[in-house]
Amino acid sequence: MSEVVKSSNVPSEKEELLREYDTVYISKRNLDVNYFLYIILTLIFIMMFAFPKIYITQQIYYKSRDISKLKREYDTLKEENKIISASVEEIKFKNQILDTLF
Repeated sequence: MSEVVKSSNVPSEKEELLREYDTVYISKRNLDVNYFLYIILTLIFIMMFAFPKIYITQQIYYKSRDISKLKREYDTLKEENKIISASVEEIKFKNQILDTLF
């Protein structure tokens, strides 16, 4: 007889637990304005830290790219200067030799 009593109490306990579950968890599913504002403020806070870092990193990349381009141009101009200087020296040498011959 005690088994019958136990088995009859078990479904009511389950039903009570299910009702408690419904009251606790289903009420949390409804989103209210405060929760929405909390999410928006959290996203804004994250963006306040993420976007400056992204902007600064991007600016560093563009500046380093410009510096690299200017360095390549500088190296090219330096080599051209060596070639032109050698050509000028050659022309000076020819002029000095030709002036002494005539």
